[in-house]
Amino acid sequence: MTVATGSKGVVEHGTRRTLIIVAVMAATLMQTLDTTITNVALPNIQGNIGASLDEATWVITAYTIAAIIVIPLTPWLQSRFGRKNYYVASIIGFTVASVLCGDSHSLGSLASWRIVQGLFGGGLLATAQVILRDTFPPEKLSTSQGIFTIGAVMGPALGPPIGGILVDNYSWNWCFDINVVPGTFSAIVLFLLLRNPESPKKSPVDSIGVVLLALALGSMQYVLTEGEQHDWFSDPVILCMTIVCIVSATAFVVYELMFTANPVVDLRVLAKRTVWAGSLLALAQGAVLLGSTYILPQYVQGSLGFTPTLSGMLFLLRAIPVALCTPLIVALIGEIDARAILAAGFIITGVATVVLAWYTTSLSFFWTFALPLALSGVGGAALFIPLSVAVLSGTPPKDGPKAGAFLNLAVQLGGSIAVAALNVLIDRREQFHSAILAAEDTLKNPAVKSFLYSHSLAQLAGLVYGQATVLSYADGTLAMGVASLVCIPLVALIGKRQTNAPVA
Repeated sequence: MTVATGSKGVVEHGTRRTLIIVAVMAATLMQTLDTTITNVALPNIQGNIGASLDEATWVITAYTIAAIIVIPLTPWLQSRFGRKNYYVASIIGFTVASVLCGDSHSLGSLASWRIVQGLFGGGLLATAQVILRDTFPPEKLSTSQGIFTIGAVMGPALGPPIGGILVDNYSWNWCFDINVVPGTFSAIVLFLLLRNPESPKKSPVDSIGVVLLALALGSMQYVLTEGEQHDWFSDPVILCMTIVCIVSATAFVVYELMFTANPVVDLRVLAKRTVWAGSLLALAQGAVLLGSTYILPQYVQGSLGFTPTLSGMLFLLRAIPVALCTPLIVALIGEIDARAILAAGFIITGVATVVLAWYTTSLSFFWTFALPLALSGVGGAALFIPLSVAVLSGTPPKDGPKAGAFLNLAVQLGGSIAVAALNVLIDRREQFHSAILAAEDTLKNPAVKSFLYSHSLAQLAGLVYGQATVLSYADGTLAMGVASLVCIPLVALIGKRQTNAPVA
């Protein structure tokens, strides 16, 4: 039997633990907020720096590629420089890069600083997760992961409303400058109070592994982000990047497992059933939750005419139930098999998303979405906490950072894959619905004939296109709901365990 949770040397109590929790949560919210707040500001950024919409999307793409490369490197960076040193340095680097992003006056400058921001921000979430785990005693694992879940889920939910308020009332620059206060507070508190679970290890740098990993993940993220826009493999750059991804990923796995004694990413931890099964579930979780979040702002702003602020407020309907349900799930996690809670989470999320698809019409209004979004918030809370507890309680403390990194990487990859798939699905279904509606809208149709008495053909075409777009959003949302329900059998992969036992 090996102790599976907590590092006794860094368990904290009283005011010290409270301050560490608040500082870690501030850093977590700062990083997760940044993943969605820029989405709302993108049109304003585009206009202010004189870039096309396609060019402006690199503000998001540059950050995502950099962050996704760093996530699997996080355990090695913690070991090499010490968890405290790495985490505090990452917070400082992220904060400084945020200020420089807000001060940018060109696309090149902004995209460059977003890369730097992603390099520092990529490991913040995974590191925060294991810090909270080790700050609490083993028997309080569910409590620590409940706190982490609030930060991990509330940040992306708060990003759109805060971004909308800042953009509508101030400027897009504040979407980055807002990070200064929480970043400074977190860095100071954690520098003074946080302790390392072990001393830094001066292990050699696996430079070949780092290069291969960067090529594999960077090229994959580029293909997923830009593929639909450039017609996938008919574009030579997309085809080339796909080949680079496959070759470098294969070389990385072979090299890390067979040709280096000090791998930058310990792939052997995936041999543990808890880790690979949990990562697979996290991939599905990221696809379902981030995929549905991707569609909603496009639909309500593009088809219903919501302002950025009103669109952002929708996400509060999902975030509030997360905060309310987290204490209940933390209490249940010690009494009920984690697999049952996970299955319930996928069911609730799936049903809520199917209902949301049903309500995706051209006549919907703000409160139409209250019930499905509130339910999806309950489902999201039921997914994050038991999955984190199941994986982290099933790994020894030394493997905790590795398991946490794989979970966070899987969530990010799941979201990226879902967004790429949804772009294809929405585009194809929009063409399908346009063809069907156009075939029905002829002069033989009395309603069409009546409409054309007072409107032009161009207005009719716009009406048809708008309705086809709404139907394609409904199809994409429905696909996410079905995907959530299909994921239910995957819960069995976790394996049965006693949720109230602090050992594995």
